[in-house]
Amino acid sequence: MIWDKLSPFYDFFETIYNGKCYKGIAEKIKDYVTEEDIVLECACGTGLLTLPMAQKCKKLMATDYSVGMLRQTKKKVAKYSNTKVRKASILELPFQDDRFDIVVAANVIHLLDEPEKAISELKRVCKPGGKIILPTYINNEKKNAVIAAKVLSVFGVNFKRQFSLASYKEFIASHGIAQVEYTVVEGHMPCAFAIITNC
Repeated sequence: MIWDKLSPFYDFFETIYNGKCYKGIAEKIKDYVTEEDIVLECACGTGLLTLPMAQKCKKLMATDYSVGMLRQTKKKVAKYSNTKVRKASILELPFQDDRFDIVVAANVIHLLDEPEKAISELKRVCKPGGKIILPTYINNEKKNAVIAAKVLSVFGVNFKRQFSLASYKEFIASHGIAQVEYTVVEGHMPCAFAIITNC
């Protein structure tokens, strides 16, 4: 799996090349997480966002499909007893309905062949009135972002979609989601947040 191979180097790209954006994403997510929340993170990668959430929430389940990525996450959150790390597919989550207060899936929607299936799963496991937080790269906003996406494709990272902020809003709306707010975090590869209130 490509993500297993990239896992030792992933932090370098995100913190060196796109560090401003990732720091902004972490701070923005923490704005929505409280000390009482039970949180699910899908596609946690190497745990760059897992760690700040683990420092704040009541309980956190961090999942990814890549064993290599999970290995990196486990190192970051090893001292946090409120956090568990396990392998799971965002397309078929092994959790009961209405379980989590907050569900986070950062920078993964653009990589999926079946993003509608992922969104359905995120909604299923999120409690009514809970928040689904979907930060997603908007690769068409800046020339740097387009170039970065092309460079990543050389290493086997296949962007199924190239979103702009407008097309991301259209994508979310196409799934019948109405209660959503948007914000953008700037960086070499800027990121659009969709913060969905689950119905």
